[in-house]
Formats: sequence, C-alpha cells, structure tokens
Amino acid sequence: MDWLKSTTKLDNVLGRPDNRVAQALRRAQSEGESLKSFVLAVNLQVPGKEQHSAVFYFASPDPLPTGSLLHRFVNGDDEYRNQRFKIVNRIVKGPWLVRKTVGNYSACLLGKALTCNYHRGANYLEIDVDIGSSAIATAILHLALGCVTSVTIDMGFLVEAQEEEELPERLIGAVRVCQMEMSSAAVVEAAAATTAMVGRGIGLAKVNHHEEED
Repeated sequence: MDWLKSTTKLDNVLGRPDNRVAQALRRAQSEGESLKSFVLAVNLQVPGKEQHSAVFYFASPDPLPTGSLLHRFVNGDDEYRNQRFKIVNRIVKGPWLVRKTVGNYSACLLGKALTCNYHRGANYLEIDVDIGSSAIATAILHLALGCVTSVTIDMGFLVEAQEEEELPERLIGAVRVCQMEMSSAAVVEAAAATTAMVGRGIGLAKVNHHEEED
C-alpha cells in the first residue's frame, strides 16, 4: 500500500516512471525474473485541499487464466468493469458514529456508485476510484477521516459474479488499514516533474496484506 498526496489528483500511478512498484517490476524483468507477473492496483482518490491517494497493489506471479472472470474483467471494456467491480468492507474498530454511519459490514459496486477510471498497461490494470464524484461518499469519508487514527477497516476487492457458473466469488485481494496517520502521506510531485520522487521513500500506513488470485 502507498499513501500519497499531491497538489493534483493522482491518476494512473502505476504508469508513472517514479512508481516504486512499477520500478521493482521493471528491475526484476530486466534480470529475467517476473516476466509473466501481473499487477492490479486500486487507487482510492481522496478529495480535499490536498489530494490524497490510498493505492493498494495486488500481484500475481503467473498470467491470469484465460477465460476466468478476472481475465474477462481485466480485458473487458469500462462498461463491463463498472458493472462488476465490487468492494466489501468491515469496520473492525472505530468510534460508534463511524460504525453507525458506514456500517459494520457493507458491499458496494464501486463502478456504479462512483466514477472509476481504468488504466490498462502491458502488465497491469489500475482502477482509479474518484471518491469526490459522490457528495454522499465524500461526506462519509470526511467523517471517517476525522477520527481515522482510531479506525481499523478491512477492505476486499472482487469481480462480482452475476451468473451461476461464475460462483463462488473470489477476492482479488484484501487489506486491513489500521489507525492511519494522515500526515504520513508521501508527497508526490505533479506529473510534469515525474523524476522528483525517485530515490525518495514512499510513506506507508500500517497495513496487513493477503491476496488470492482468480
């Protein structure tokens, strides 16, 4: 996970030459490793005076199985993706008001509720989720951010099954974000100055990762 901030909204983070995950993959491939690896990133774009992004990376060392639901999602058009991209989340720990507003457990088709922009590279798909595209989502987010240092949340991302033969649903990946510090975000320069971040550490929130490829 990367926790980033910039003066402008960060789009297609994996497409930036200074992205640490993309750099690591290019470095490995230049040495003949990870030649078949595929990365799926979810970039939750947080609106505000400063633009923040919580970017979650999930990687598979092998090509996506041809014909699988995840393969169809990655290679489908945006309309198909919007009908399928789903988040499930659970408030593990947090103030009563946050748990009451967000709900202890919820599921949502993000492509229908929010504006999602998809960036397809040779070995990756990034999904940029514009939280600011919904006034309701923005209000709920700002409520949660007001006490984010006392909130622990589980989030899972998946492609929704809509046909019986697509069941059971399987997670692309999941994360637990624990009591994140807003001030820990790493500053990313605007796209015009993509070299500014090279060699600089990326700010990380406390996060536990586990994943399962389709």
